[in-house]
Amino acid sequence: ELSPSQLSALVFVLLTSAQDLEEFDLNKYFTPNKIRDGILVRVMPVIAASRKAIIRCSEIIKRSSVEALSSALNSETSSLRELHLTVNTLDLTGNKLEDSGVKRLSALLENPEFKVKDLRLKGCGVSDEGCAALALALRSNFSHLRDLNLSGNKVGDSGVKCLSAVLENPHCKLEIL
Repeated sequence: ELSPSQLSALVFVLLTSAQDLEEFDLNKYFTPNKIRDGILVRVMPVIAASRKAIIRCSEIIKRSSVEALSSALNSETSSLRELHLTVNTLDLTGNKLEDSGVKRLSALLENPEFKVKDLRLKGCGVSDEGCAALALALRSNFSHLRDLNLSGNKVGDSGVKCLSAVLENPHCKLEIL
């Protein structure tokens, strides 16, 4: 386990290195139960600069870490192409992801290494287009998501139909929509 000053030094060294960051595994420095939102915020610049990031933790719920993760997912300058995330709860409530951010998130959801059980997208500006992207991702990877909360979004009939079709698949593990 790294102290706060050691973590700051690690972030500095990794970001100022002349080499491109191919992979950053946060669990080399912290066990999953020790990773808290504050740690995620501090290492998010490293995650965004990495091509591949690996994070295993119990939850990501504080607005600061969620905003940092959203920023890394939505930023055009982010190098992040592959996120291996294992988390019980990913709460992106109230973030202005819109359909473009949900499409990037959906691309990550297609990866079997993106293991989220409870995904909260309340009030994120998701429309039918975002629902279609989510449905496509869920058809590609049924293995982990159990709860998807889309309340407070602009979901119309076509978005509901896309997601309902996913629920009809016997391999779908989604219990709450």
